[in-house]
Amino acid sequence: MHIPDGYLSPSTCATLYAFSMSGWYLALRRVKRALATRTIPLISVFAAFSFVIMMFNIPLPGGTTGHALGVTIAAIVLGPWGSILAVSVALAIQALFFGDGGITTLGANCFNMAIVGSLVAYGVYRALSSRSEVTARRRVVAAGVAGYISINIAAFLTALEFGIQPMLFHDTGGTPLYAPYPLHVAIPAMMIGHLTFAGLAEALIAAGMVSYLQRADVGLLRGAQDFLSTSTPLVSADVRSSSPTQLWWIVGCLMVCTPAGILAAGAAWGEWSSADMANPHTRAYIEAVSGNHKVTQSVPAGLQKWSTVWTAPFPAYAPRFIKSPAFGYLLSAIFGVGLLVLAAALAARITRRAREPESQS
Repeated sequence: MHIPDGYLSPSTCATLYAFSMSGWYLALRRVKRALATRTIPLISVFAAFSFVIMMFNIPLPGGTTGHALGVTIAAIVLGPWGSILAVSVALAIQALFFGDGGITTLGANCFNMAIVGSLVAYGVYRALSSRSEVTARRRVVAAGVAGYISINIAAFLTALEFGIQPMLFHDTGGTPLYAPYPLHVAIPAMMIGHLTFAGLAEALIAAGMVSYLQRADVGLLRGAQDFLSTSTPLVSADVRSSSPTQLWWIVGCLMVCTPAGILAAGAAWGEWSSADMANPHTRAYIEAVSGNHKVTQSVPAGLQKWSTVWTAPFPAYAPRFIKSPAFGYLLSAIFGVGLLVLAAALAARITRRAREPESQS
């Protein structure tokens, strides 16, 4: 679901960056109004959780792979605004350092997974769990349904963005300039896998986490207040007073297990590089998992041009100086989570210093 550079036209990227910037602006306004040093660790732990969860690739029907997002539990605990920021930060680190998703398409990926994913997950969960006790079984079911729906909506938006490219952007001969998959190819290719295994994975993670927190730290499930209101806090007092220590233990355990994420055979649909498309053997595989849709013999011009706009230091979570793929994958997970911890510490320090003059006055 991470759209690489070159798959979307510059105008599509700019439009989706504009949408995402609007979401980031609204989220930052809400965070700024209620930001506390206790809130920052919660945002960072869910950013790390989402980052690590997305490293676990699972096999999908047709020979491709997919992954859960971890966005649902973030939206349940932090509310949609905190979740938008947490998942967006995770996606930015994936793109910048590991080439998982593009730089030009970061706005699209954040719009699909972080913004729409958070809003849908939160809305569905609140609608289904309304007026029930925080420890009720209904909350677990609501989390699972919210996870299943949110990841599939995000996948559907991704398929639409892929599918409109050959329709709107092609040369005079009709050859696609960017993603070469029309809607009738992109939608089934994306949705079959997400309506089955990837959707179920997100549902199980969300439901499992809610069930766990009901026993381990129910304060985290008090959740955000009505996000449409301008007078309510980003997260409730119960959430801000809860400790994220147990959540960090969960992230740590998942991080140790990340090498299992490369066991699934195949690649994520629509995330092939221009070199993959130019390789006859890989091209045959791409066509086979795309409903036998024949792509052009040459790499689309726009895709080839924009695919090299950014070279990540550790592409595909595989540091060049590490010979073992599993160990390299683990080191990438540790590095990514470490960056999130450092960013959280820096943000907490800046916030603390900004609040010192207020407390002295």
